[in-house]
Order: sequence, then structure tokens, then C-alpha cells
Amino acid sequence: MRRGNAPNRGIKDRFFTGFCAFMLAVFVAFILTLIIADVLYVDKAAVLKVIGSHDIRHALWMSIWTSVLTTFISLLFAVPLGYILSRYRFPAHAVIDAIIDLPIIFPPLVAGLTLLVFFSQTGLGKWIQEDLGLEFWFQPKGIVLCQFLVAASYAIRSVKTAFDDIDRRFENVALTLGCTQCASFMRVSLPLAANGIIAGGILTWARAFGLFGPLLIFVGSFRGRTEVLSTTIFLEQSVGNLEVALAVALMMILVALAAIITIRVVGGRVQLRL
Repeated sequence: MRRGNAPNRGIKDRFFTGFCAFMLAVFVAFILTLIIADVLYVDKAAVLKVIGSHDIRHALWMSIWTSVLTTFISLLFAVPLGYILSRYRFPAHAVIDAIIDLPIIFPPLVAGLTLLVFFSQTGLGKWIQEDLGLEFWFQPKGIVLCQFLVAASYAIRSVKTAFDDIDRRFENVALTLGCTQCASFMRVSLPLAANGIIAGGILTWARAFGLFGPLLIFVGSFRGRTEVLSTTIFLEQSVGNLEVALAVALMMILVALAAIITIRVVGGRVQLRL
């Protein structure tokens, strides 16, 4: 009976493997086709304009340093938050867990509008800007704030997943050997969760680097001040410079690809998971 089913099973297995490989090839071909189409559309003049434009170079630098700073701040929150959400159960745990995920699922424009209303219409927001002198509205600091609001949840979720995957027995063994809770975290949990933390950093950086909608609402796109590459694409496309917009888009793809490869090489093989 088993021998009679073996040929059919082999055919079904090959069909299943072939189907999965076909779907993989279709998706990869789709992405590469779009990128190649953009490359073929962009002419030399557009590339030279992008390379020679001081405003676009400034937007590139603004995109890089704001997204890197956002990633650093996000991970400062993500490590302790991810750990406490993974290791402890407390009242309203599910509610707090859901609130942390809210920025992932609500439209990005909502983040920009919410920040705009908070700092322009509420007493607390006006007090922060006027009395404390911390200006975010239409300021470079506002770029980081927008990016943090939208992207930090990716880091928290990824780090929490990394801590969830760690067997608690390792931590318990460290505690029985005389380690404090803090020492156990630093010597056992944190090193084992390193890949998840790196993954969270990658996700946060990628989300922050390509952010567009909230920035346009909250900080605008003032050249030499609050313009980043994503808003440069919008501005160039809106005035009919489609070739320049595509050239900037390709620049963003190259920078993102280089950054991800660098992080993978430095941090080892990282599995991006949510």
C-alpha cells in the first residue's frame, strides 16, 4: 500500500515545491522589473542634477541622520519595553500591548495630524514649545519625533519577540548561580536577544528612512531645513520633474540596500520577524 502511494506522493511533493519556487520567482521578478523600469526611464541629465544639487544632498543627509537618531532612541525604549512585556504579566497587559501596536496599523497621515493638533491646539503642546523652548513644529526635531511615533513600535515588537523566544530556564539558572535580575538580563537575556534587537533596528530605520506623509503635515518640506528624500520625490514629481524624482527614489533604494547589507554583515544573519 505504501509502495503504491510513493510515486503519487513524489509527484505531489515536486508539484508543491515547484509551485512555491514559481511564486517566489514571480514576486522577485515583479520587484526587479519595477526597479529596472525606473532605471531605464531615468536619463543621465537627471542623475547629474541629483548628484550636483546641494538641496538634494542636504535632504539625503537629513534623511540619514534623522533616521539613525530615531533608530537609536527607539531601541532605547524597545529593549526595556520588549523585556517587560515578554517577562511580566500585569493589569491591562493586553491593552498596553495593543496600544503599542497602534502606530503600526493606523494610517501614517494620522500620526502627522495628531502631532500637529497636539502642538498647535493643546495647552500642553504649546507649553512644551513656547515655555520649554522645545520646538518641533516645522523643525528638524519634528522629523525625528514623527519617525519615532511611526517606527518605534516595530522595534518594540521585534525585541519582544526575541525575548519571547529565549528559554527562561537560562535566566533562572543565572539567578540560582547568584546573578541579580539585572546581571541575568545583561549577561544572558540581552546577548541571546541580540539578533532580535538588530532586526528591530533594521525595521525601525527602514520605516523612518522612507517616511513621508506625517512629515509633510507636521514639519513640511522646506528646502535646506526640513526636506528629506521622501518629500524631495514628492516635490520634484509635483512640478513635473519625474526623471529627477525617480533618480532620487533609486538613490533611496541604494542607500537602504547598502545599509541593510552592512547591518547584516556586522550583526550576523538576522531574521526579520514581527
